[in-house]
Amino acid sequence: MPQVPGLRSPYARVGRLVYFGRMLDKIRLHARGALPADYVENLGDAKPTVFDGRLCRFLRVPFAEIQAHVLAHPSAADADILAWVEARAAALGHPPRSDEECEIFCAFLSKRGWRDSGSPILAQRAAEPAVTGKPISTMFDYIDFDEGRDPVAARAWEIKPLVIVVMGVSGSGKSAHGRALAETLGWDFADADDYHSAENIALMRAGTPLTDAERAPWLATLRAEIERRLREERPLVLACSALRQAYRDALWAERARMRLVFLDGPRELLAERLAGRAGHFMPAALLDSQLSTLEKPADAVRIDIADTTETQIAKARAALGL
Repeated sequence: MPQVPGLRSPYARVGRLVYFGRMLDKIRLHARGALPADYVENLGDAKPTVFDGRLCRFLRVPFAEIQAHVLAHPSAADADILAWVEARAAALGHPPRSDEECEIFCAFLSKRGWRDSGSPILAQRAAEPAVTGKPISTMFDYIDFDEGRDPVAARAWEIKPLVIVVMGVSGSGKSAHGRALAETLGWDFADADDYHSAENIALMRAGTPLTDAERAPWLATLRAEIERRLREERPLVLACSALRQAYRDALWAERARMRLVFLDGPRELLAERLAGRAGHFMPAALLDSQLSTLEKPADAVRIDIADTTETQIAKARAALGL
């Protein structure tokens, strides 16, 4: 089956759970008539042994209720939907799932087909021409290869991140968010601004945007620091503008152990914050230049800068699974 646009890997994690995001994708695609017929057959909890059914039983909320809530709240974030499901389970009289229960369930679900009753079915699937010769050990692996993804990269939820980059334009609160996130995780914090050369700082103080050539040594220094942290397994939260995809690519030393948090918000709020900030080398006049340079990432945890820092951190941790 070719990759279905808008359908993520079963390994992709929302909060403490694998597969939950994929089930939400299936619900949304089905509502738009964009879910392939082969997938519709296993949508929902009517069949107890399919992944949807197993997940709904673990969540202790019927699929029909989850589906109705998702469709009634089309703009809701996945983490917010999961929070609603957990609240609904509590309202039905069920105690909350512990971290250990979630960890055990994720391991069970993601390893289906590996030395269990699902192994014969997986062997048949792995023999299909489209995936023959692929290193398939689990049903999740089969799904990813069948849909054109690399399950090793998708399985990154099993590898706790060691470096989190908090990005955004000047005034988005990168430093405040990064410090708070690092403090709550017990990690080190670094501000990419501290790695700029004196020449770069002088240019920015004068209101002159940096060229890519002037920015390149700074990015190289940050990349070296990230690589050192990964090599020494010393967790780090790094606040860095990282406005363009090329800059983020330059920083990304190891995809499986790095995550990106994007602080996003309206220009008016950004300008208001910059107007009230004193003593920083980035003048408010550069805001429009930064916004025109900004290439919003598609692979980041998006955080609304209008939220309180406490709310931002709670949402970031839930989305990162930390």
